[in-house]
Amino acid sequence: MSSPDTEREVVPEPPHPRQTMDFFGHAEAEQALLENYRSGRAAHAWLIGGPAGIGKATLAYRMARFVLAHRNPGASAVQAAKSLALDAGHPVARRVAAQAHSDLLVLERTIGDTGKMRTEIAVDDVRRTITFFGSTAGEGGWRVCIVDSADELNRFGANALLKILEEPPSNCLLIVVSHAPSRLLPTIRSRCRKLMLRPLAQTEVIQAAAAALGRDVADDELRRASLIAEGSVARCIGLAGGPLADVRERSLALLAQLPAVDARALHAFGDSLERTPDAVFETFLDTARDWLSARIKAETGDLRRLARVAEVWEKLNRAAQEVEVFNLERKPMVFAVFGLLAETVRR
Repeated sequence: MSSPDTEREVVPEPPHPRQTMDFFGHAEAEQALLENYRSGRAAHAWLIGGPAGIGKATLAYRMARFVLAHRNPGASAVQAAKSLALDAGHPVARRVAAQAHSDLLVLERTIGDTGKMRTEIAVDDVRRTITFFGSTAGEGGWRVCIVDSADELNRFGANALLKILEEPPSNCLLIVVSHAPSRLLPTIRSRCRKLMLRPLAQTEVIQAAAAALGRDVADDELRRASLIAEGSVARCIGLAGGPLADVRERSLALLAQLPAVDARALHAFGDSLERTPDAVFETFLDTARDWLSARIKAETGDLRRLARVAEVWEKLNRAAQEVEVFNLERKPMVFAVFGLLAETVRR
């Protein structure tokens, strides 16, 4: 059996969006950003929404690089541009990839004092926008801030961000990424120009995943993973072999037995998830959510059973959040999840 350290090494991960130069799909969204910028009346804030892993942050960084590289919207290069593409060798692209551009601020979760990734974007980081936007751009152009993602802001962080949106400085661009825009403060949504992205087509998922992993688009693992990736490149990459694919297959095998539960198999499965990378455990949760989604679709004619499935969905998500926030053991949650799902089948 592989050790946890070995498993961590084989979990495939896409390059960070700040390092990603390839872009697949979402041509209309990219053109909307480009047209708005070169109009000379650029929106000061954009909200890019849609499911996780479909390219929202990649598009945000793509826009940021273009604006930082082309300070004048009326310049001939901007007017003639067909896309927001920037060569990987461009000085702006290199500095953004190295997190070394003084006119780009990124708000994202960071490592806390405990040495673990915070579950929220720290409010003190959000307050940095006041100083950042209050100063003059170091290179005489635009100052750009990317929030990735706004779903990870707590109430205080959201209110701090709102203050910037209420009084936007000139030559400043705020790009807010969100997996669930409807859950953001209405006042945040109303002050941003909205750009909603849809899940990618299967061919686009394969192309993007192949580019990220350096594989051929004919790769069988990528093709199989794309079938269940639901338009998400990140999900396809994670499922293209390794422990994520294995845990999904084991989850599906156990789910197929419901309402019966093989206690011995469930004990072994729970033990296997205790010390795995977060991405592996999240794959189990995603598989359970997929199973529930299928139940919701199947129960459309029975409001009572539909309400029950929706209730289980909320309990699952709440339990998952508690495991992450309080660093709880995973095995008890695995048993709790299967207990809830089994009850859903019985009723």
